Amino acid sequence: MIGVFDSGFGGLTVLDSLLQGMPEYDYVYLADNARAPYGARSFDVIHDFTREAVDHLFREGCSVVILACNTASARALRTLQQRWLPQAWPDRRILGVVRPSVEALAGLPPGSIPGETFPSSTTGRLAVVATSGTVNSDSFRLELEKFAPGVELVQQACPLWVPMVENGEIQGAGAEFFVHKYLDPLFSGDAPPKRLLLGCTHYPLLLPLIRKAVPEGTEILAQGPLVAERFAHWVSRHPEFAGRLGSQGRRIWQTTDDPDWFARQAACLLNTPLKASRVNLREVR
Repeated sequence: MIGVFDSGFGGLTVLDSLLQGMPEYDYVYLADNARAPYGARSFDVIHDFTREAVDHLFREGCSVVILACNTASARALRTLQQRWLPQAWPDRRILGVVRPSVEALAGLPPGSIPGETFPSSTTGRLAVVATSGTVNSDSFRLELEKFAPGVELVQQACPLWVPMVENGEIQGAGAEFFVHKYLDPLFSGDAPPKRLLLGCTHYPLLLPLIRKAVPEGTEILAQGPLVAERFAHWVSRHPEFAGRLGSQGRRIWQTTDDPDWFARQAACLLNTPLKASRVNLREVR
């Protein structure tokens, strides 16, 4: 199966795009709602939480897990890939959302290799909005320098957006105020960014308000479609994994919080009824 992990509901925006583009595969979605949000937590805590979640998904039968959480991708992915995975699960893979997002932000094709020269549409300033943990990790800037050195990137932490989404506050005057609170400083200067990456999978759920708050000519990149596109490309380049992926169209929904509450919230976001189960990641060792 394909595992999709997020600290909460945001990863559903990635899963929704995966289901649209690759509906034949089997998926397990795991949300660590009981410990969300991850954005302001320490490096060690994010690493441990992410490892517990990935370990659980591997035990559920997943051969590949997508970290549909930018904070986990930025703070835990590389360490897990290099130090934990080869010893614990050498035949499995963990993928993140930072690298495919940077490829899209730089206007480069899927599977780009740092150091290669590609026609790029990247000119002018680029911007990323993300959680405090992701911004503090500087992962987007470091990754962008590998693919498009010299391109100016501005980053804005939006610490209140994830709690807003997790509590269903995605419209109305209060939500609009906090969208403007973080976006207005980015676009108030003489050289506003030409492209804005929503560097948290929760943020597309605020997209109607975000579109109203940025200049009309600004391109907004949501991670769901671009991650799904690049994952399909990854599968095509790794037939050894493609052959291991179940294709019965199964869907499994898991949360570390109340499953009925999760199912109601997720059903509203995906426009389809679903049934979830609760898991305790602290029992995973």
